[in-house]
Parts: sequence; structure tokens; C-alpha cells
Amino acid sequence: MTSTICEIKLQEYYDVALDLVIKCGPIFEEGYNKSKKEVMVKSDFFDFVTVYDRQIEEKLTEGLSKAFPESRFIGEESLSGAKELPVLTDAPTWIIDPIDGTTNYIHRFPHCCISVALTINKQLAVGIIYNPAANELYTSRKGHGAYLNGQPIQVSGATTLSNSVVGHEITLINVPSWRDKNIKRVYKLGSVAAGTRCLATAALSLAYVAKGTLGTYHVDNLKPWDVAAGALLIREAGGVVYATNGSEFNVMRPNLVAAGTDSLAQEVIQLIKEADQINDYTFT
Repeated sequence: MTSTICEIKLQEYYDVALDLVIKCGPIFEEGYNKSKKEVMVKSDFFDFVTVYDRQIEEKLTEGLSKAFPESRFIGEESLSGAKELPVLTDAPTWIIDPIDGTTNYIHRFPHCCISVALTINKQLAVGIIYNPAANELYTSRKGHGAYLNGQPIQVSGATTLSNSVVGHEITLINVPSWRDKNIKRVYKLGSVAAGTRCLATAALSLAYVAKGTLGTYHVDNLKPWDVAAGALLIREAGGVVYATNGSEFNVMRPNLVAAGTDSLAQEVIQLIKEADQINDYTFT
């Protein structure tokens, strides 16, 4: 009986969240279609926020709080400027990125999205990624598979990097302290992979792994809201997600390697270790 009640409640969480995310679509599109947007810089020179980020997060937070008063929230804009992330508890917790890929969004590059995840008992239970610019709605519930616009999706079956396209956020080299490791890692991965792509949005990159477009994806130095929904999508589509060092993935410390198969993930993890051992030159 308890299991049945949990499933019913999970469906309710999912239905309400999905409805709210879809209703945020017009706000997203209004800003996306504007050639000039009001843009503010957050703590780092490359980290932007628009009024549409804030409007979407407010709409999601208000709607979810009203429907589920027991909810807690970890949201990009509500935590902007915070020195530390809140502790993830067993309580139902919504992890929200109102617009992932804000730089793309500002420049009307159609790789940007709304990302919403739910954790219960510290485990990912719901993941929704919506890109109105491309009419792509990715959805997942734990134990129920992953979907794109209502159709089931699954990861690539590629087992080696030479047969895979790898996603990597080389844009992170604009941070001096992250530059050296990212250039060396993309060199090692790109030298072996069938192709290398940078979408500048972690959420959509993970969704692309879930649907088999990317075979694998690696990123460090991001936040829970960048990767939470995408991590569940990949698992529900049959893939794997590890911490970059090969240990268990922790959504609150989201350095990760995601892949369609375990053997591919292990190859990527090993190449990253080799890249991190390169010390005869440094990129500054």
C-alpha cells in the first residue's frame, strides 16, 4: 500500500511540475524572440541573468509551493550570491534552473532550456527539460523511462569513444583556474572521439546523451540545477552517470561523466585521469 501511495504522489508531483513548466514556455519564448534583452551580470563576468530567468523561477516556485507546501527549493536565481548551497534533505526538494544556457538564450542560439528536477529522500525522482525554441520537451520519472515529446528515448549503445560524439564544456576555459584542466581534457577526449561538441548548456547536453545524439558528456564546476534533471533522464534512458573520478555521482557535487554505456563511461574517466597527469606544460 505504501508503494502504491508513493507512486500516486510521484505522479501528482510530476503532473503539476510538467503543467507549470509548459506554462512557462510563453515567458521563455517572449524573451528568446527579443533581439535586445535586459541582461544583468551575476558574480562572474560570464554569468548572466535576464528578467525572464527570474520570472520563470518565480512562477515555478510559487506554483509548486502552492500545490505542495512540504516542498523545499534549490533554485539558481533564488540562491544567486549565496556562498554555500543548502543541505539536501529527505524532504521533497525541487532543483530548478529557469534558463540553462543563458548566454545562448541572450544571443538567440536555440540551445537553452528550462530544467526542473525533484528529489525525494535525496534521490532523483522527476526530471523535466523543456526547450521551447526547438519544441523539445524531455520528461522522466524514476522507474518509468525517459521521453521526448511523449515518445520513448534511449541512449546510444556505443561502447567506445571512437564510435561516439563527446560533449564537453570547453567554454569553461574563460575561467583562469579551470582553463588548464579543460583544455587538456578536451585534447585527450577529442583526439579519440568520433566528434566533439560544445552546446554551452549542461541540461540539454545530458538530454542529448539520453536520446543517443551524444554518446557521452563530461563537465565539472557546475551547480546541481545544471545537471539534476538531465542525470535522471540518462538513467531512465538506460545510461550511466558517474562522478568525474569514477565514484558515485552526487547531485550536490555535480562533477560528472555521463554515457550511454558503462564501458564508454570508464574509457572517458580513464582519459580524464590521463589528461590530469599532463604536467609538462600549462595553459594559463
